Amino acid sequence: MKVDLSQYRNPEYDHGAGALKRLAWHLFSKAFIHSQLPLPVSFKRAVLRIFGAKIGRGVVIKPNVNIKYPWFLEIGDHAWIGEEVWIDNLVMVRIGASCCLSQGAMLLTGNHDFTKTTFDLITGSITLEEGAWLGAKTVVCPGVTVGSHAVLAVGSVATKNLDERTIYRGNPAISIKKRTVN
Repeated sequence: MKVDLSQYRNPEYDHGAGALKRLAWHLFSKAFIHSQLPLPVSFKRAVLRIFGAKIGRGVVIKPNVNIKYPWFLEIGDHAWIGEEVWIDNLVMVRIGASCCLSQGAMLLTGNHDFTKTTFDLITGSITLEEGAWLGAKTVVCPGVTVGSHAVLAVGSVATKNLDERTIYRGNPAISIKKRTVN
């Protein structure tokens, strides 16, 4: 029995680049970004810019970072992207200046509509405002904005917007106290 998989595709989704550019990115990413090689950060920033990312000054990108599509990525000055961070950006992700994405943090811009038999793709942009800090192994879900200088504690999941200068913890993340920044 042959199964017709065309009903499970989302023809309205735009990858933002053709198949050849996506293939080239996949190869370059595996070699230079999603790699354990101790490459200079300036080289990684250059590779990302070549593929359309907007990268600010002084951005640090540690080893083994996974970025789906650099043409849907903006990173502000002096942001820090830790080891094994996964930016699954099917649509735009904006990371503000001086943000910190700790080891293993995940930014997920896509999900599927489980109420439909076609399992349609649902996407939502993510914005991390200036000074936001994502703890290790955190998850930010589609459509979420993390406010300026907000903190998402280790292992927490942000399913809705996080207010500025507030510390969040849990799954789903809830506000636990205000953050004082000097």
